[in-house]
Amino acid sequence: MKLIEHYIMTGICRLVMTLVGFLIFIFACYCAQRYLTEAANGTLALGVVLNVVFYKVLIALEMLFPVGLYVSVGVTLGQMYTDSEITAIAAAGTTPSRLYRAVMFLAIPLSILVTLLSLYGRPWAYAQIYQLEQQSQSELDIHHLQARKFNVNNNGRMILARQIDSDAAHLNDALIYTASDNKTRIFRANSVDVVDPSPTTPSIILHSGTAYVLDHQGSDDNEQVFRNLRLNLKPFDQNDEVKRKAKSIQTLARSSDPADTAERQWRESRGACALFMALLAVPLSRVRPRQGRFSTLLPLTLLFVIIFYGGNICRTLVANGAFPVTPGLWLIPLLMLAGLVILLIRDGTLRWKTHK
Repeated sequence: MKLIEHYIMTGICRLVMTLVGFLIFIFACYCAQRYLTEAANGTLALGVVLNVVFYKVLIALEMLFPVGLYVSVGVTLGQMYTDSEITAIAAAGTTPSRLYRAVMFLAIPLSILVTLLSLYGRPWAYAQIYQLEQQSQSELDIHHLQARKFNVNNNGRMILARQIDSDAAHLNDALIYTASDNKTRIFRANSVDVVDPSPTTPSIILHSGTAYVLDHQGSDDNEQVFRNLRLNLKPFDQNDEVKRKAKSIQTLARSSDPADTAERQWRESRGACALFMALLAVPLSRVRPRQGRFSTLLPLTLLFVIIFYGGNICRTLVANGAFPVTPGLWLIPLLMLAGLVILLIRDGTLRWKTHK
């Protein structure tokens, strides 16, 4: 490896590690705050919070790595322009392709890593999160329920109890609320015993209470006084979007659903986007001497916003069937490649552009 490439790569790597580490820390803190709030509200078991945060960070790496490299390339080369190092390199007869070559030495391995994370790490992490949430929110593990507090899960179930005996799986003076598309059910009982805490068939027995059924579409409301009532609760069911994110790439490839196609193309195109983003940062890093290396952040930010939201819009349109699957989400990488080719031709024709 030539001296110039090694020098540029060293500066970029140093900034990448700092920036990505900072982004991971901020993202992990945000996720921890969110899921600790759910644990405090009784919607998620406290013991699974750290696991969920780990899987969320793993999912985010497919975005944090490319962003870290993208910004690091722009800032590092911008500093070299500011310090007139690029001018000195150009005066020595070096061509602009050396800058692109140095960035490619880093961008290609990172794009491969991002592709692997997106194709295999992302669905695996989503599957683990889905399993943890299913067990925590569907399984009647009353160890994470709190007395005298509304314990709500994402499946429309709420449990309120004056006293909770976790060892005996017993609740005293309990109120249970369940909702569906057509009816709302409210159960008031002096005591409740958890019979089956499994995620697939959660069931309880209510002792000495009243049941109310409210019909959303008619007047079939009723009230029932019971002595002993066995109640089968609705298992936790995650939404289709989360289930789709947990599907393997092979399952998505066999599906003809446009939403599955959009998810597959999103995963497949992450590596290419990471590579082209890093290379596009090279021409965007050009600044006048003594202008300041952070002056490149504005064009870098604008391009990133266009790429990020453009990809999300394409994914939504493909999933809704409003945009053809060819090119589909590959439209954004193709546009990035076209812009990169134009810039490469310009650099090859004009060679070094000096600023006076």
